[in-house]
Amino acid sequence: MKVFTPTVAIPMVVFMAIVFAAPAQSQEDQYLEPATELAEQINESAQQSQDKIDNIAGQIDSKLQQYKTLLKEMEGLEVYNGQLRKQIQNQQDEMQSLNDAIDEVSVIERQITPLMINMIDGLEQFVALDIPFLEQERKDRIVDLQAMMDRADVAPSEKFRRVMEAFQVEMDYGRTIEAYSGLLTVDGQERDVEFLRIGRTALLYQTRDASRQGVYNKQTRQWEELDSSYRTQVTKGLRIAKKQLAPDLLMVPVSITD
Repeated sequence: MKVFTPTVAIPMVVFMAIVFAAPAQSQEDQYLEPATELAEQINESAQQSQDKIDNIAGQIDSKLQQYKTLLKEMEGLEVYNGQLRKQIQNQQDEMQSLNDAIDEVSVIERQITPLMINMIDGLEQFVALDIPFLEQERKDRIVDLQAMMDRADVAPSEKFRRVMEAFQVEMDYGRTIEAYSGLLTVDGQERDVEFLRIGRTALLYQTRDASRQGVYNKQTRQWEELDSSYRTQVTKGLRIAKKQLAPDLLMVPVSITD
């Protein structure tokens, strides 16, 4: 009878284990590969989902910033609209005030027109009674004012300004000295003379050759001839009025009226 020693059995068991282990490993790989691929797909899908989430989050941040910007613009527009409402209200108040003023102007116009006509009539009478200097110029000014009052294309304010301007011109005559040329009948002959007006105090004349001079008498409303002793003073006055001499004292006859 033959006896087997253990040394022979052990190697065979190991060999068989190796032999049977190889198919098991191959079978395990068959199960692991689909799992690995599935895991990779899951990871890829998760990455894509994360990318979508990041993209959506970015869009949300952008929209949020736009929303905040719009809120600020709306706040600014609200302030601007509030200011515009105040301006519109002020304009409406001003329009109402202007309408009220227009109504008042209509009333004033009806009242001021007769006043201006009376002022022009009074100015005409004043010129007719005044010393006769610049007669044609002053009469033409009054005729222009009378014609202006009949014109519809001239505003009442402009009419009033023109009337007041004419009165101002007449007032200025009383405090100025003036020399001007004109024609005057002397001894039945029309002569070219120089007139000297000293305010409304005196109105004198002198012929071009300085041989004759005279003064207007307010009481008689006539021209009176002056003797040669006044020649120097009248000549001096004419030169002062023409700004050819500095202002100086003049000795001229003055008519005294009651």
